[in-house]
Amino acid sequence: MRSVRSDDGSTIVEFVFLGIVILVPLMYVVLLASDLQRNAFGVTEAARQAGRAYATADDEGSARRRADYAMGLALADQGLSTDGAELRFVAAGADCQGPEVTPTLAPGSQFAVCVVRIFRLPAVPSFVDGGNNTVTGIFVVRIDQFRGTPR
Repeated sequence: MRSVRSDDGSTIVEFVFLGIVILVPLMYVVLLASDLQRNAFGVTEAARQAGRAYATADDEGSARRRADYAMGLALADQGLSTDGAELRFVAAGADCQGPEVTPTLAPGSQFAVCVVRIFRLPAVPSFVDGGNNTVTGIFVVRIDQFRGTPR
């Protein structure tokens, strides 16, 4: 008479194996999307806050310092460092890669604030992703027409 092998417990082993094979990559994709969204939101908010800080400055001398500080606060709010972040001012409507301009606080003037940040993909070596993934946030600033002249 032939003996019959029992399959007791094989379902649990298959379930755990497939769970690991499917769940681990899925969790990585979710973490990657979360990190990418955090970086994108951070630079967008940093550009907005830097532009508002620049536009509300009393004079152009302190405006750049205020913008840098506001950028750092907005990035820190998302748990990001200012390492690899660059604050640039370009003409309104221009690409962030365009030539940098010196913004003015004159009534009616416009300029764009760009925050470009390099980020690393989590758990991916730099030789695989190149180490130069960037996210860019841009905010167009319009100085109020009725603003007093800068001091």
